[in-house]
Amino acid sequence: MKFARGLLLASVALAAGCAVGPDYKRPAIAVADSYKEQVGWKPSEPGDILNSGPWWQIYHDEVLNQLEQQVEVSNENIKAAAAAVEQSLALVQQAQAGFWPTVTANASKNRTGAGTAGPQSTDRLGASASLNVDLWGQLRRTNESNKASAQVSVAALAAVRLTEQALLASTYFQLRAQDRLQGLLDDTVADQEQSLKITESRFKFGVVSKADVVTARTQLLTSQSQQANAAIKRAQLEHAIAVLVGKQPAAFALGPAAMPTLVPTVPAGVPSTLLERRPDIAEAERRVEAANAQIGVAKAAYFPSLTLSGSDNYSHSGLENLVSTSNRVWAFGPSLAETLFDGGLRTARTAQARAAFEASVDNYRQTVLTGFQQVEDAVVTLRVLEKQAVISEAAVAAAREAEALVLSQYKGGTVQYISVISSQTTRLNSEVSALTILLDRLTSSVSMIQAVGGGWNQAELPTQ
Repeated sequence: MKFARGLLLASVALAAGCAVGPDYKRPAIAVADSYKEQVGWKPSEPGDILNSGPWWQIYHDEVLNQLEQQVEVSNENIKAAAAAVEQSLALVQQAQAGFWPTVTANASKNRTGAGTAGPQSTDRLGASASLNVDLWGQLRRTNESNKASAQVSVAALAAVRLTEQALLASTYFQLRAQDRLQGLLDDTVADQEQSLKITESRFKFGVVSKADVVTARTQLLTSQSQQANAAIKRAQLEHAIAVLVGKQPAAFALGPAAMPTLVPTVPAGVPSTLLERRPDIAEAERRVEAANAQIGVAKAAYFPSLTLSGSDNYSHSGLENLVSTSNRVWAFGPSLAETLFDGGLRTARTAQARAAFEASVDNYRQTVLTGFQQVEDAVVTLRVLEKQAVISEAAVAAAREAEALVLSQYKGGTVQYISVISSQTTRLNSEVSALTILLDRLTSSVSMIQAVGGGWNQAELPTQ
């Protein structure tokens, strides 16, 4: 209708009004030129290693690749975060709907009577429309806040996804470490069974005392107990992986497999790139813009609101000739409203919005500092563990050689059995230590990937 078109044209003309409240500027962050702990640590991989595909593929483990793909579609935490994104996008659409007029149609039929007069029928048909003119930018600031909040949800989804993916990778490596530990214990039990047979044979010929046999059997039983206990931790890790991929533990199983032995080094880049690469930092920064826009929403309440409304109705005692000029009643005009006294409500809301903005800025800066700390921690951990790994591998080789020499000497009768026990214990401890360091290196590399954002970039946030 003409008046509805007039409302739309008026809204376009008046929408050029000012938007009160501060325009958004990203809070300043002091960023160092480089990471402190990166000195002396030179990763060999190119800097774009995390941008060439899903980050977990750098471990070259096909089972891990398949599990990570299941996390993407089946993890309940990720699905909940994705639903929150849909909710935030719907809020954006709700805010944008305020830029358009509300048009309603109505039709009624009434039959009335009074006194001795006979009943009369009245038929009505019409439409009405209203538009809140955004003179002071309240709708625009609300829309701006909702858009930033939608980006918060998208960044939060990316952060949850990265967290769950990293947790899966770390748990998977722990499970493979248990597989390897089980193998070490199996080998140890086999070696000690052989040692027990040798000791029993030597006792039969009177070469050693009964005490050596008892000691050998005690050591074997202790190792067999450790062998059985190792299965508990592996089962728990398998259950945890099942939950991460969205399955019931009873319906999920992972067979034993080799543990990755090559630990990829992950480039940390420069600190300034962290502001764009970590989804949790982007999430915190988007909250700042959303809070900034809410200041404008609160300040707009100080100014009068303008509403354009109109109606076009037809009323007649009967449907015949209802839609005719003589039965038409129309109205169109503006309505201006201003709150004269509210007991300080608007002042309090504005103060609340400003305080929320300041809090969001502080949270953003704290998130950035935490990000820097996590990268520094990961870099120093990987650097030191790399040196430890070299030492531990040398210790394992030496312990194995010493065990072989002592066992040979025991067979020759030149050393007591306690020396065999000591050498076997030292060798097992060395291998377990080397395994622990390898596991720490793998999980620390996952932490490093998570600390630098896992290949994510703030450019992935939707802008429309």
